[in-house]
Amino acid sequence: METNTENHVVCKRFLLGLKERGLNLDKEVLFIVDGGKGLNKSIKELMGARTLIQRCQWHKRENVVSYLDKKLQSTFRRKLQAAYNLPTYEKAKERLNSIARELTLINKSAVESLQEGLEDTLTLHKLGMFVKLGESLKTTNCIENVNKQLGTHTDRVDRWQNSDQRQRWVATALTLIEPRLKKVKGHKHMLELREAIRIHFEVKAVSSKLKKVA
Repeated sequence: METNTENHVVCKRFLLGLKERGLNLDKEVLFIVDGGKGLNKSIKELMGARTLIQRCQWHKRENVVSYLDKKLQSTFRRKLQAAYNLPTYEKAKERLNSIARELTLINKSAVESLQEGLEDTLTLHKLGMFVKLGESLKTTNCIENVNKQLGTHTDRVDRWQNSDQRQRWVATALTLIEPRLKKVKGHKHMLELREAIRIHFEVKAVSSKLKKVA
């Protein structure tokens, strides 16, 4: 995609293009994103209530510690990582809230950064799938690893004649790096993830109906 994740218009067009090429967006979908506002907005506009977003925990952690003095960054980086590595939603959320209270005495901007989109960073926890699939799906590292390998074939090009040339070059590079790509860790649990997502939305629908009745 020839833009960044802040560009809402281009991100939306990109997602529509994927749909036109066969990506099934008619059912509930779990998106793993870095927090780019343009991409997030596009996903929610296209998917609406069928959207589940897992925000990259690595990006969240680094955004939070970037507000802190350098002598504090390694300490809070470890604390945040330990919190996110807890196996259940309740334990992870409790620990993150504790860290937020601690940061309140140090840096308000760091607290606001942690709280912004916090629930989306715990989606796999809420689905009960963090232990089985969290290693690969808690961050955007999977796609960033692909981008890094693509860079070995594209970064040396100083001048692109046009967009078509860039896209054909990337497509060729993808075929070259494909044999080196690794499977998602815990991939055997993907069907279980699909079922967890289905149940999540069923429970959500029932809860919504009960609230209307009440």
